[in-house]
Amino acid sequence: MRFAALEELGRAAILLTAEFGRLASFAARVVRSTVTRPLRIGSFIDELYKLGVLSVLLICVSGLAVGMVLALQGYKSLVRFGAEQSLGALVGLSLVRELGPVLTALLVTGRAGSSVAAEIGSMVATEQLDGLRMMSIEPIGFVVRPKALAMLVVMPMLTALFIVSGLAGAYFVGVKRMGVDGGWFVSGFRSAVDFHDDVLQALVKSLAFGALAGLIATYRGFTSAPTSEGVSAATTSTVVVGSVSLLVLDYALTALWGVGR
Repeated sequence: MRFAALEELGRAAILLTAEFGRLASFAARVVRSTVTRPLRIGSFIDELYKLGVLSVLLICVSGLAVGMVLALQGYKSLVRFGAEQSLGALVGLSLVRELGPVLTALLVTGRAGSSVAAEIGSMVATEQLDGLRMMSIEPIGFVVRPKALAMLVVMPMLTALFIVSGLAGAYFVGVKRMGVDGGWFVSGFRSAVDFHDDVLQALVKSLAFGALAGLIATYRGFTSAPTSEGVSAATTSTVVVGSVSLLVLDYALTALWGVGR
């Protein structure tokens, strides 16, 4: 029994290593396709609209709600110590450093990433990618590249929108509802949030999250089984694997940033 468990562990490790290798090979093909012609600017703009513009409402509403809850909980905690004037600093640091990039990436992965995986998976199931290969059109450059690059570009912009919406929600609850002085709220936020330590960190995280989310979504769709069950499994695995990978990457980036600073 003990050796059987070790065999299963070894088999799982081998399968995981092989999957990482296939993902790395796929990522290399996507990167290589970015420097080849034609660039297909029209397809890229279409993907910007589908992945970015169609996610704006979700990001704004979610950011507003998160900011309101964060201000409400933060005020209740700070008022115990007579430090409610630090609410702006608390909300600002929480949104800019962690909640903004992470929650935006999770939301976009759930909405846009699953859509990308389902679209590419459907093309696999209906043999559209095989048709492209028969016409000597590389599917990586024609289908995958615009979606992956669009995810990379829209993630920082949606993160900024989430943070702004969160600050607006926090300001409304903290200042208008809880009676915190508006000047204290704004000055606390401005004094606490540093560009190099906080804003730049959020930018780096959002770019990394966008690259990872786009890569996982396109890879899962591109390698899905050519059946309806395969498309469903690819969509589900995109959300699950993408969300867990984003959280692990967030920890790694936070730790490395702390060491580097």
